[in-house]
Amino acid sequence: MSEPLRLGIAGLGTVGIGVVRIVRQHSAMLAARTGREIMISAVSARDRSKDRGLPIAQYDWEDDAITLARRDDVDVFVELIGGHEGTAKHAVEAALASGKHVVTANKALLAIHGHALAEAAESAQRTLRYEAAVAGGIPVIKALMEGLAGNDVTRVIGVMNGSCNYILTRMENAGLSYAEVFAEADGLGYLEADPQLDVGGIDAAHKLAILSSLAFGTKVDFDGITLEGIDRVSIEDIRAAADMGYKIKLLGIAQMTGRGLEQRMQPCLVPETSPLGQLDGGTNMVVLEGDAVGQIVLRGPGAGEGPTASAVMADVCDIAKGALAPVFGIAAAALKTSTPAHAQLPAPYYLRMSLEDKPGALAKIASVLGDAGVSIDRMRQYGHEDTAAPVLIVTHKTTPDALNAALADMTGTGVLSGTPVALRIEPV
Repeated sequence: MSEPLRLGIAGLGTVGIGVVRIVRQHSAMLAARTGREIMISAVSARDRSKDRGLPIAQYDWEDDAITLARRDDVDVFVELIGGHEGTAKHAVEAALASGKHVVTANKALLAIHGHALAEAAESAQRTLRYEAAVAGGIPVIKALMEGLAGNDVTRVIGVMNGSCNYILTRMENAGLSYAEVFAEADGLGYLEADPQLDVGGIDAAHKLAILSSLAFGTKVDFDGITLEGIDRVSIEDIRAAADMGYKIKLLGIAQMTGRGLEQRMQPCLVPETSPLGQLDGGTNMVVLEGDAVGQIVLRGPGAGEGPTASAVMADVCDIAKGALAPVFGIAAAALKTSTPAHAQLPAPYYLRMSLEDKPGALAKIASVLGDAGVSIDRMRQYGHEDTAAPVLIVTHKTTPDALNAALADMTGTGVLSGTPVALRIEPV
């Protein structure tokens, strides 16, 4: 059997302890599957005295993660600190410069600095692996890099933040407002310390940027993502969407178009009978589409100790077996600089508005849509609320520019009560 593979683990939170637990409990299995022993040389965290539920005194302790990254008895530096600047970034850079392989669960680090780190890893003839950075326990990175290597990937779409999916599902099932469920989720510890990372779509957009690079052979471009969170989704929209046969999900979508790389993270409607429409609670789902395979659906837990630590160990095992692929599937020098395609492909849209109780109000709205080139697929008008009537419209496929022009012109009709809501309907 080969020499042991020695790990240095920086960060002993939920995921870090999960990795320690797997190494301790499954040492014989890991050795049998990789052909070498996997052991932990040293660890690092902010608080040495904290009770983590597992004994860690047998491992050397480093107060400084950067010192840990440079240790001679560490072959693989496992970065589980988090954050795209500061200690996490400097420690990963130090590990690569010292000839270590790196495994990380840090999506923000890769979304912001992924290309530079890929160049550093390849220059050092080392690998940087990150299965745990996207969709927790779902092996979507391996699917894109290996399983679909013979495909021209045409689209990546998915629910990539379990907290947002929990909020939207809970709103629908319990009939609660966004504010009520947000407070509930925050109280249960489902949201980041900065909740905007979750509900603002930032966390999920980090993951989408990584998947886009892998799928389309481009440099990671987080700034090129059109980003919108779920804070403007109301219980009225969820009920109305359900009445029309749809569910609302925070979707990440990436596809290469004739205008460039389209990357979006935004709330969309999906058919309730689709795999994404049936996804409840905190589960993640990623749908991959390729010219040879067609469509595949990957579903599973997107966070938590076990699932995320499982993904970390998958990368560790690949390194133990000598599988040292380029960071983003192809050499960093071959990754293309993408052109962001902010003009999105045409799609149908859901519109919800309240119209004043005036003769011809609905006709005026239909006329404005028609003048902008937006045709109506179906429409429903509900009972009056005081002096206004709720109206739902599903359009045929149209461009965002045409729809936005129509929405702007509606303000001059004098029949709107409040601001219309428009949500894209994504075909899946």
